[in-house]
Amino acid sequence: MKIKTCLACEKPLSGRSDKRFCDLHCKSTYHYKRGLERAPRFYNQVDNQLKTNRRLLKHYNRAGKAIIRASVIKAEGFNPNFFTHYWKNKKGDVYLFVYEYGFFKKSDNDIEKYVLIQWQEYMN
Repeated sequence: MKIKTCLACEKPLSGRSDKRFCDLHCKSTYHYKRGLERAPRFYNQVDNQLKTNRRLLKHYNRAGKAIIRASVIKAEGFNPNFFTHYWKNKKGDVYLFVYEYGFFKKSDNDIEKYVLIQWQEYMN
């Protein structure tokens, strides 16, 4: 008769016939390692990019309004295609927001720049 072993640590199992792990730690370790081997889920990729975008917008917009070259912020991992909502001002400019931090793309002398702002109450 073949002795069943734990899927995580390969120690012999005793007890129930359908037992797969020796304890909760081994079960957790096994599923954690198995999850790392899989390709990241689409939801996780989007969430991670939104977090990166928010962190960068917050970092470069400490005063409430700022202008930054697109090449600088994109080099650090910013992706303008990921945003949570938008706001259109009276001039017709559309600001894209990542939670409470917004950006607007503009060009000055063929240099792509972003105007960074923070969400204000009047924008509701």
